[in-house]
Amino acid sequence: MNSSAVRTMTADEEAQAIATIALAFGADPVARWTWPNAHQFLAAFPRMVRAFGGKAFAHGSAHVVGDHAGAALWLPPGVEPDEEALGEVMQSTLSPSRLEEAPGMFEQMAKYHPSEPHWYLPLIGVDPGHQGKGYGDALMSFALDRCDRDRMPAYLESTNPRNITLYRRHGFEPLGTIQAGSSPPLVPMLRPPR
Repeated sequence: MNSSAVRTMTADEEAQAIATIALAFGADPVARWTWPNAHQFLAAFPRMVRAFGGKAFAHGSAHVVGDHAGAALWLPPGVEPDEEALGEVMQSTLSPSRLEEAPGMFEQMAKYHPSEPHWYLPLIGVDPGHQGKGYGDALMSFALDRCDRDRMPAYLESTNPRNITLYRRHGFEPLGTIQAGSSPPLVPMLRPPR
């Protein structure tokens, strides 16, 4: 698999990308801590994907590989997740205990989030039926080539320890650990341009 198989998605492909990302996060520690019940997860997670990374479609920074086997939603410098929509998803879908702990997680995330211009990767995922085929590497290489051309850093929060190896292979370094209440840890990671 190489990055030439990656392309930018159109807005018409949003539902396919969200489905792929939802499948990829079906066993994600943080996602499933947030919504431990399968029905809750399936109802809430697609809405969270739209709120967290959906602006990538309008900015030409939503990427797909392998007939929607993998998708990545990158937010360009100056573009932020839809905080109002995120808040609404959290308020309407989280259990009271998770709703109590979530603000602490977002506060910690904000502390690590770079203040200088950067590319932000809120969501990347490969359908579990297609994992291990190089799709994640291809998606990362495709976007990071642009970061390097633009001399821009890239930032993400890893919600799954299994993915840290992939991110490190692409030049990301851990900045610390984010954890609130009973949540699994998130690892904020930054990659300088090359």
